[in-house]
Amino acid sequence: MTTAANAGRFYGVGLGPGDPELITLKAARVIAEADVIAYHAGVNKQSYARSIAADLIRDGVIEEELRYPVTTGSTDHPGGYAGALADFYEDSAARLAVHLAAGRTVALLAEGDPLFYGSYMYMHDRLSADYVTEVIPGLPAFVAATAATASPLVRQTDVLTVLPGTLPEAELARRLADTDGAIIMKLGRTFPTVRRALAAAGRLGHAFYVERASHPEQRWMPVEEVDETSVPYLSLIVVNGDSLNGQRSRIAGEVVAPTSRPVAQAAELLVVGLGPGPQNWLTPEATEALAEVDHVVGYGPYVARVPQREGLQRHASGNTVEVDRARFALDLALRGEKVAVVSGGDAGVFGMAAAVFEAAEDEQFAGVPVRVLPAVSAVQAVAARAGAPIGADFAVVSLSDRLKPWTTIETRLRAIAEADLVLAIYNPASRSRPDQIAVARKVLLEHRRADTVVVIGRDVGRAEESLTVTTLGDLDTDSIDMKCLVLVGASATRVTPSGQVWTPRWVQ
Repeated sequence: MTTAANAGRFYGVGLGPGDPELITLKAARVIAEADVIAYHAGVNKQSYARSIAADLIRDGVIEEELRYPVTTGSTDHPGGYAGALADFYEDSAARLAVHLAAGRTVALLAEGDPLFYGSYMYMHDRLSADYVTEVIPGLPAFVAATAATASPLVRQTDVLTVLPGTLPEAELARRLADTDGAIIMKLGRTFPTVRRALAAAGRLGHAFYVERASHPEQRWMPVEEVDETSVPYLSLIVVNGDSLNGQRSRIAGEVVAPTSRPVAQAAELLVVGLGPGPQNWLTPEATEALAEVDHVVGYGPYVARVPQREGLQRHASGNTVEVDRARFALDLALRGEKVAVVSGGDAGVFGMAAAVFEAAEDEQFAGVPVRVLPAVSAVQAVAARAGAPIGADFAVVSLSDRLKPWTTIETRLRAIAEADLVLAIYNPASRSRPDQIAVARKVLLEHRRADTVVVIGRDVGRAEESLTVTTLGDLDTDSIDMKCLVLVGASATRVTPSGQVWTPRWVQ
């Protein structure tokens, strides 16, 4: 923060969506008293923010128009579109800083709310650390838009999601399918993509397009009726949570879609492993199965990995209701619905397959056939990244004691160590049990040398992937969490000069 006693104050002034009567009293006062009024303007366009506040700007006040050099991704700037905007924001901040340093009060006008998808934020980032700054909130455009449609957006426990239309189509469709009410901003040229995403999510029939909310030129209509060639940037889409009213039931407290009536012939229930993460590690068989089912059931982050398409219903739930989730899927299949239960990695390795068979022991599900589709497991993924550490006999253990006592885990660790098997450790640590991996290391060191090779794979297959090769003696257990899979080598496991790990096929 600047120490200059005479430095001016910087205001980010929210103006609301367009109707001057929606400007707050505080915003009106700040505008009327400011020494400098600043506002952004598009290429070859008048500033919309200034037009909203025009009657409040006094004669003779200093005005700073911050005109964008470019509004699309096409530019001759050596840094491209991002570089052109970065330079523009730096220059704009420098212009405002001159006034602030001279002791003038600067009010930067912002449509809607200054901190909601607004240009003000870029000035805030550059000036708030050096000058006293105050943000005057404004009415967001989507509030005026929902008022225009006069239909409730969300009720009670409904979830509202605000989405930029610039998201990739598949991501947009998934998020629309996974929420109750939604607001989609930043339309314009993105509108055709947004409309396709709404259709894929099954929300198109309940989506309303609102243009210039609260402005005299405001208009709104169902998205299905919009001419996509005439959609301005100052428009948005409202998807009411009411569109899902009466269409939901629950899995152990989690909201999901309902079942239909029982039928004479149950459908086959598929249990599908999605692999550790990358889409190209998903098997063609799994891809084909997911393209044919009408329901996907699973833990939220895994359901989120399934591309949304028209007609697909998604049923996400928490991480500790596996059997409830399995019963729900079996009930859907019993009623003739095409269902896939999804699981990360391979569904048969600490995944949903066992939970489905556990739930299927209930005689009411005796007529539901279950088929498990294999997938790449986390242990395979980490081993492949490391080299060939599981090229000989190996064992797999989960350190989670949620379904078995810790004494049983310790007994198995000792047996594996005594048998000199390579060991893959799933669920090595969590917030509720951060010390178990340290205890496991101590148990293993009772039977293994300190120089035993250890591989730690974190987020393997994802952008944040890391692979660490260390030893049992040097293993930093504090750095390990649920995102990791740990491979502890056998006595014969070795490391090549290039750092790859492998275990000979023969017993030494």
